[in-house]
Amino acid sequence: MEKAGNDYEAVVGLEIHCELSTKTKAFCSCESAFGGEPNSRCCPVCFGLPGALPALNMKAAEFAVRAGVALNCRISRISSFDRKNYFYPDLPKGYQITQQRNPICRDGFIDIQSSGAKKRIRIERIHLEEDAGKLIHRDGETLIDYNRAGVPLIEIVTKPDISSAREAQDFVRKLRSIILCTAISDCRMNEGSLRVDVNISVKRKTDAELGVRTEIKNLNSVNAIGKAIESEFSRQVSLVSKGIPLSRETMRFDPVSKSTLTMRSKESYNDYRYFAEPDIPPLVLSEEFISCVEQSMPELPERKAERYVSVFGISEDSAFLISGNNDASAYFEKAAESCSYLKTLSNMITSTLFPAFGDDGTDMSRLPEPEHLSEIADLSGTGTINSLTAKKLMELSAKEKKSPREIVERDCLAVIRDRDRIKKLIGAALSEMPKAKSDYLRGKKAALKSIVGRAMFLSGGLADPELLNEEAENQLAEKE
Repeated sequence: MEKAGNDYEAVVGLEIHCELSTKTKAFCSCESAFGGEPNSRCCPVCFGLPGALPALNMKAAEFAVRAGVALNCRISRISSFDRKNYFYPDLPKGYQITQQRNPICRDGFIDIQSSGAKKRIRIERIHLEEDAGKLIHRDGETLIDYNRAGVPLIEIVTKPDISSAREAQDFVRKLRSIILCTAISDCRMNEGSLRVDVNISVKRKTDAELGVRTEIKNLNSVNAIGKAIESEFSRQVSLVSKGIPLSRETMRFDPVSKSTLTMRSKESYNDYRYFAEPDIPPLVLSEEFISCVEQSMPELPERKAERYVSVFGISEDSAFLISGNNDASAYFEKAAESCSYLKTLSNMITSTLFPAFGDDGTDMSRLPEPEHLSEIADLSGTGTINSLTAKKLMELSAKEKKSPREIVERDCLAVIRDRDRIKKLIGAALSEMPKAKSDYLRGKKAALKSIVGRAMFLSGGLADPELLNEEAENQLAEKE
């Protein structure tokens, strides 16, 4: 982003819409799960038909409080609902039930580590609201599926504390790991259960006053968030540096051109004509209710990472990665129960197996049993196998569901340290490479690597490299 203008900096705030994993919708008993036959999970309440009255799903309120506790927020004992009025095809009632004036959570924060520095991003508010339907554009037509209309979500609004695309991405990654840990949402960005709106302005680094803000809507991947911020930052800097005034606009990000495009002029507060929701009374939370939620909270990723470093002795980077994924942390802790080389174990998970712990769930077919990975880490830690064999064992053990020790013995995969075998391997390599041998004897010491490399190839990659090097030097010294 510095390339776009070294005199300017970005001022970014995020609005994160997170669908809650309740069984039913926010204000009715319709199923809220993703998918289903289009328009099959709707009722008069979803459509706001005359005589249909909404009733708050208290599980959604509980999940909102869980989010607030996890994000260090102050929980409102009394919150209320409002109607946000606007007309769009995916909003069947012509208004959205939300919490504009009195949100359920306020004044939280998340500490992130970005570009080597720690930074606190403040959370202004978390409010409960209902989702809209989904527009489907195909064959020149627009279809509407209202199954999603009324699904409960929380909107998490940050202060404009973010200064770069990288910080925004790191914030969303950490927020997502926290939300997943609380089990209130699956956070599947590809399915729309986690969507991000970016509010961005630019200003000179020496100025205190903020610039004109634009909003980029509905970003559904961490990569898109970064690209959209970079693109909009460059666009705004280009205009401001030329003295061209900016307009308050609502933008979208085009992944093909990797640029932001204007959708419409930005709405103001008055455009939505907010007023108190007449059919839903204020939400009053007792101290007992809030206390029960607090006591039921799981160990959050940051605390879990600290425990992994202090108890298991693994690196901070490995602890951060593993603790941020529920499946990965459960897998690691199970494997750690029987493992003596925990750093090796954690490195295997983060460097080789981590892609199996995907955003859409864990692909167990790519993972050995935790106890088997523990065996592989111990075999590697004791030097019984090398790193290439360790990777091969992970694949074989996951496929065959057998003990790695049995596979090593069956397939003769242990590191070769037998002196007689090492001597024969070097002898064979010297016989096959007379030029490399003569080059070495004439003083070209680099030829030794070729000879050792050939011997390693002949061993199938299993020979001890230090012993090969030592034996090669010994045999070549005899010929000098």
